This record gives sequence, structure tokens and C-alpha cells, in this order.
Amino acid sequence: MRRTVPEGRGHGPVRYGPSALPDDGLPVLPELCEALAAAAGRRRDRPIGGAAALLDAAAGYWARRGLATRPERVAAAPGAPSLLLALTAALGGDVLVPRPCAAWWAPSARLLGRPAFSVATPAGSGGVPDPYTLLETVRRVRAEGGDPRLLVLSVADDPTATVAPPELLHQTVEAAAGEGLHLVADETWRDTVHAPHGTVLLSPAEMLPERVTVVTDLAGAFLPAGWPAALARFPAGATGDALHARLLDVLTALDARIAEPVAAAAAYALDEPAPVTERRAATVRLHARVARAVHAAVVAAGALAPPPQAGRHLYADLGPLRPALTALGVGDAQELEDFLGARLGIAAPGGHRFGDGLGPLRVRLSCADLLGGTDEERAACLTCPDPLELPHPRSALISLRSVFDGLRDDAQRWEPPR
Repeated sequence: MRRTVPEGRGHGPVRYGPSALPDDGLPVLPELCEALAAAAGRRRDRPIGGAAALLDAAAGYWARRGLATRPERVAAAPGAPSLLLALTAALGGDVLVPRPCAAWWAPSARLLGRPAFSVATPAGSGGVPDPYTLLETVRRVRAEGGDPRLLVLSVADDPTATVAPPELLHQTVEAAAGEGLHLVADETWRDTVHAPHGTVLLSPAEMLPERVTVVTDLAGAFLPAGWPAALARFPAGATGDALHARLLDVLTALDARIAEPVAAAAAYALDEPAPVTERRAATVRLHARVARAVHAAVVAAGALAPPPQAGRHLYADLGPLRPALTALGVGDAQELEDFLGARLGIAAPGGHRFGDGLGPLRVRLSCADLLGGTDEERAACLTCPDPLELPHPRSALISLRSVFDGLRDDAQRWEPPR
């Protein structure tokens, strides 16, 4: 049975891999800065789990997405990792995660001394485990004396940037329900879908409302990554009430409260005034454009990558280029991370950070790193009709193509004669 465990030396069982979400690389929206600054002088402590203004705004946010929500069924914390940690502690038992998955999911279980078992996902449907593999994994874990209780999944996924189809999600949710699992749906990236009118995105909470807790980190689409704030939406009924209460106990023990200025900015953003929605739409368009260009460059070089559908990143499999990489001393995901980081000058976390193990040559590439070196350069990308024609993005993309094309040419030279 495969568990998600760190590999390599120099890493503790939790202090491992990139925990931060991929940043959008853009200057902070001025209206958000104003909302934060207006609250900077407030000195009163806010309650654990969030104050009324933030919880009301969160309830409205979910209601506009088809999930009727009462403020008393919402909790806020400084970042989604603290919410997942509290939920894992509250639910107990073993944890199931898709493979690959967000880098910050499994450490919550490891920190609590819980096993985290990975379940394969179908191609192009990252974030949602294959339902039959899920059932087999649950059966094996129980046969070995384990106690699986929690499945973490994501419809709009990090790291693969894919959106799982509703049919697969429905089958997986039904399988999890049949095994008595509680689901945590990470919906951090749901508002970053590149083609919202052509992509069907459903929340597991719409399919199984009594057993799904929704978590969203506002760094996905609303706040800068350096302003930590996240929300959890609990199911109605006794199960949701008990889980909510227990989560607040854990957050209280951690003193995990959102800073007052950040909470004020989060409440403003969640009300979705015009400046926020306009910036979000422009940001999604920009990252979709860059992601398509990066995907085209990676695939043209012979690597494999699912077409990005959400977020601001791309997940590539460089297995077809292994001969060239081996000749360059790159034999595993850690060495690939180091190699691409040095060649491209950007962070390129390997697939082992996301539960894929060291063997496969997989890597997550961030679009934000191609936008520019200054706030002015990055801001210009938002308003330019073709941001890839601006000097810095054009130069960065040429550099990326050059690296990948070089690997393709080297791989062809290393191919054995037919």
C-alpha cells in the first residue's frame, strides 16, 4: 500500500516541499490595499473562526455559486493548511488523497502522525481519484488494520490544472459515501477556470451535501498569497455541527485567527465588488493565455502535459525526454527540479512534491514567473491585448522554448537507430 511519504535526505516528515499556492505574480489590487489599510488601526481581537462580517461575506459568496450557506456553518482561518490540519484532527483516522495532489495536503496527516494513502487519478482528471481504485484502496487499508475516514479531493486541481468531469466526480463521491468517508473538497481554484462558459465545474457539496466540507484558500482568486485567509463551509445537520465545533476547538488551541486587516480585505473581496471581479477576470484571461503558450512549448518538445483548464500553472511529464535528461545527469524528479530551476531561473517543483514519487520526471511550472521582474512589467500584462508580445514575457517564453527544444533535440540524438 503506497503512502505519501517524503523521499530524499535533509527533509523532515512535515517540513517538505512547497507549501505555498502558486502566486499570481501581479501587483495587489489598490482597492484591496485600501480595505486592508482602513482596518490596520483596529486593535480588538477577532473571534477564532472569523467575525460576523467575514462569515456573512463568505455565506454570500457560496450562495452565488449555488451552495446555500448560513454564516454559522462557516469558519475562517489563516490559510487552508490550518483548516485542513484542524479537520484532519477533528475527524481522526487515516486520510486518502489523490495522486498527484496539492503539496500541502499530506503534511497535515503526517503532522498528526496519521497515514496518508494516495489513490491514482484518471488521465486529465487530476484532483479526483478513480472510483474503483478508491474502493480497492479503502478495502486494502482496512484489511491491513487501517481506519480510513477522510478523502481530500479537488475539482479544479493543483498541481495538474485540470477540471474533473462531473461524471467522474459523481462516481467517486458515490464510492466515498458508500464507504462512509467524509470528503473535504478543496475549491481554492474554482474561480480561476480558464473557460467558465465551456467547462462544467460542480462542487461535491452539491452531490453529497451531508458529508462534504468545502475549503477554499483566498490566495487562489481573491487575495495575495502573503495575506493568509481561508474558509471552510460545513454540511448542515448534526455531523456538520459537531465537526464545526471540534474544528473551532483545534483552531483555538493553535490560536489560528486571521489578522484583522486581512479579514477586512477578505470580507471586501468576498462581496465581489466590480474592482475585484474585473481584476479576477483579467487575471484569469492572462494566466490562461500564458498557460496555453507554455503548454504548447512543452508538448512541441515531446513532453506530456494535460491542457491547463484552471489556475496559473502547468503539470508536465518529461518522461519522453529521459534519454537527454539522463545524459545531463537528471535521473529523478528532484534532479529535474534542480535542473529546470537553474536553466529557467524559476521555481519548478518536481512531482515528488505532489505525491508522484521521485521516479517519474514530472514538474509543475508556474505562469506567474514569466510575467516580469517588476510591478510595472507585470501590471502591463493585464492590459496588453497580447501580453506575450511584451518584452519580458516574450523573452521568458523564448528561454523556456529554447530549454525544452534543446532537450527534444538531444533526446532525438540519443534515440537508438531503428
